Amino acid sequence: MVQITANMNETPVAITEKVSGPWRDAWRAFRKNKIAMAGLIMILFFILIALLAPVLAPYDYKDQQLADRLKPPSSEHWFGTDDLGRDLFSRVLYGARISLWVGTFSVLGSIVLGTALGILAGFYGKWIDMLISRLFDILLAFPSILLAIAIVAILGPSLQNALYAIAIVNIPTYGRLVRAKVLSLKNEEYITAARAIGMKNSGILLRHILPNSLTPIIVQGTLGIATAIIEAASLGFLGLGAQPPAPEWGKMLSDSRQFIATAPWTVLFPGLCILLTSLGFNLMGDGLRDAFDPKMKNR
Repeated sequence: MVQITANMNETPVAITEKVSGPWRDAWRAFRKNKIAMAGLIMILFFILIALLAPVLAPYDYKDQQLADRLKPPSSEHWFGTDDLGRDLFSRVLYGARISLWVGTFSVLGSIVLGTALGILAGFYGKWIDMLISRLFDILLAFPSILLAIAIVAILGPSLQNALYAIAIVNIPTYGRLVRAKVLSLKNEEYITAARAIGMKNSGILLRHILPNSLTPIIVQGTLGIATAIIEAASLGFLGLGAQPPAPEWGKMLSDSRQFIATAPWTVLFPGLCILLTSLGFNLMGDGLRDAFDPKMKNR
């Protein structure tokens, strides 16, 4: 709010200025993208059901009623039951917790480690850059799912080890992204000015390099959660992720694959949840990329 007064006898006139900034401009551009907003709504929906799973679930996800096994969807069991008589609706709700937890924290781990390595490689260069870049090349030489399987096979099948494996295989994605960004930033004039006034490298990295590298990290991280959820479901499907009786969506698909013809609902609802969750993060990630890209603002 800005007040302009011509002289002491005139009443101040209030002029409302629209607050602007890179983050506010990006949010305004994101809100105008209906597809991206649809993705955000889908993500918020799954987050909500994950948080409210104990309230919304009509049954305990571990409760077995063999007399009710493979019952089709009904008013009593909205999504039907599985081969052990467990309520699929309750298991799908609790499965959202597992998938979102694995997807989010595996990506956070990849971002932290990848960003640290990428900044060191891009900023200091020389043998540090060569060593870290070769490490990235080695990790990228293997298909991500095969490398994740190998890591889990070494550590042992469990949900936690699956999270570690997914985080490790995605480190090069964020490391290379940050390294390229740092290489373009470290020769900018404001970095040279910071060195000229005696600022230490740690201060330059934390106050200038890292904040200006956040945009591509945020966009890639959002897209990466969708990939991590699919990878976690793949490991669960192979029996290397969540172990029974954990209601992980991929494991639910694996346990029900023999009933596709006789009880299709046992694979339909977990598969649909994987699809919608991944789709939501992909749509949101595409929207963030367009919102943060200056070239897209004039389109």
